[in-house]
Amino acid sequence: MTAMPTALLDVPPGRRLPLDDATRAADGTGAPVQLGLDEIGTPLHEVTFVVVDLETTGGSPATAEITEIGAVKVRGGEVLGEFQTLVNPGLAIPPMITVLTGITNAMVVQAPRIGEALPSFLEFAGFGAGTVLVAHNARFDVGFLRHATERMGLAWPHPQVLDTVALARRVVTRDEAPNHKLSTLAALFSTAVTPDHRALHDARATVDVLHALLGRMAPLGVTHLEDLRTATDPVPQRRRRKSSMADGLPESPGVYQFLGPNGEVLYVGTAVNLRRRVRQYFTAAEKRARIGEMLDIAVAVRPVPCATVLEAQVRELRLIAELDPPYNRRSRRPDRRPWLRLTDEPFPRLSVVRRLPATVMGEALGPFSSRSAAEAAMEALQEISTVRRCTPKLPVTARPGASSCVLAEMSRCGAPCVGGQDRTEYAVSISSARRALRADVDAAVQALRAKIAALAAQQRYEEAGTQRDRLASLLQGARRAERLRPLVTTPEIVAARRRDEGGWEIVLVRYGRLAGSAVSPRGTDPMAVVGSLTTGGEAVPAPATACGAAPVEETELVARWLEQTGVRLVSLEEGPVPLACPVRGAARHQVPGRG
Repeated sequence: MTAMPTALLDVPPGRRLPLDDATRAADGTGAPVQLGLDEIGTPLHEVTFVVVDLETTGGSPATAEITEIGAVKVRGGEVLGEFQTLVNPGLAIPPMITVLTGITNAMVVQAPRIGEALPSFLEFAGFGAGTVLVAHNARFDVGFLRHATERMGLAWPHPQVLDTVALARRVVTRDEAPNHKLSTLAALFSTAVTPDHRALHDARATVDVLHALLGRMAPLGVTHLEDLRTATDPVPQRRRRKSSMADGLPESPGVYQFLGPNGEVLYVGTAVNLRRRVRQYFTAAEKRARIGEMLDIAVAVRPVPCATVLEAQVRELRLIAELDPPYNRRSRRPDRRPWLRLTDEPFPRLSVVRRLPATVMGEALGPFSSRSAAEAAMEALQEISTVRRCTPKLPVTARPGASSCVLAEMSRCGAPCVGGQDRTEYAVSISSARRALRADVDAAVQALRAKIAALAAQQRYEEAGTQRDRLASLLQGARRAERLRPLVTTPEIVAARRRDEGGWEIVLVRYGRLAGSAVSPRGTDPMAVVGSLTTGGEAVPAPATACGAAPVEETELVARWLEQTGVRLVSLEEGPVPLACPVRGAARHQVPGRG
């Protein structure tokens, strides 16, 4: 019978670990705490650290096995518990490993296998949102733990990981220590336990090293869990010092504006929690060189608190369009998205246009993300129909002496230019393209997939790839059209979604534009808020152009909000297009992750 872990030790609550003098309280009590704590974020003294060390039969989890697990759980400088067990690796321990660790084959023969030991360790660790896994050279230990977990068919909990080697590289100079090995750092910081390549002893030494390193990093602004996520990456001190810009910002949704020396708006962003998001800019989580340049210039942050996250997202889009901040890279001309439609003439052709009358939105695809995407969709429709590709406007009756192009000789065009087709015949020949423009893409998808399969069978893979990309663009335009068309033609929508903290989030949409949003707190009548919102919301006239009431990005934000689970329709003023998503629409043809 396989034995259970040989030791699962509960350390008495009164026992505390030795900390660096820099981390002791200044009130004379000597209680171990972290310095520099304030009310922002999760202070490090409230974070649970699970410090782990492994001994193994080799250096790679693909070929080696775990022979010992040791761990210490600590919070606020106090040990909450310890875990130690030998592990039967199921293979002979190499002599050199025995010399290094002192673990022999005889010692592990009665020990539990990893299938028993690992679940016990995971239960001890209890990885949750506020728990951090710590190890010295964490890549090694986490690699073995994760490999064993996945091999057993268990779910790896994905805890936040902190590597004390990386921390040491930040704050321990070569003048102090020749390297960042655990034994070297233990000697430098005079840890209570000397590491000796036994898992629990090394884990205990790592705890002392961790607290000493955190004590050194507190003056650098690493005082909270949010700082810890990026503490191992160097951040210029001039930037970290600017984190005070986040002080006093509300912990609510909103828009923030970074301001330059003359009060100019440098950058506009949005956040679910304004204080937390702005604070993140001054950690190593922010790696964009352009934003780093902006942060060096910025002198202040202007918040714009919003009632809901959706309102914040929409305000961000509008402010970027209005202010044109130099450090925002988003599209500043959202009204210039291209569409694909048929021209208004006796023998229409496909055309990519920037402005589309609202009256013809039902026979157009888009808007597309770029002109090249719209042209790819146009080429897809030209592949499955005989729509003409020449650009001159053709008369009803062919001109004398007109000549056809090479496409007519290849039977790719009915040649209405020379009288090869009259208007009725031409309309029939392009009917498949017209149906696709109405987002009925079934026939087009079938024809294009058959063409792709034929090309692939002939090993003409580049041509097959081109057709595949054209089909993806066609589906992208059709899906966006069928998704946005009902919204932008509906005069008014009032919808509500229950908030996690209670009450309701209420949204007013007119012609695809966010006309207002509000929150009805728990215990109040939401209909009173609905009445005030519809009365005081923005008046939005029916637009003359497709998606003319709001930029496409804004309408898509509204669409995503309405599509959330739990959103309820409060009231609806119907338009010409039913507020629905067709069951047999283009979305069912799309490959996840494309278009």
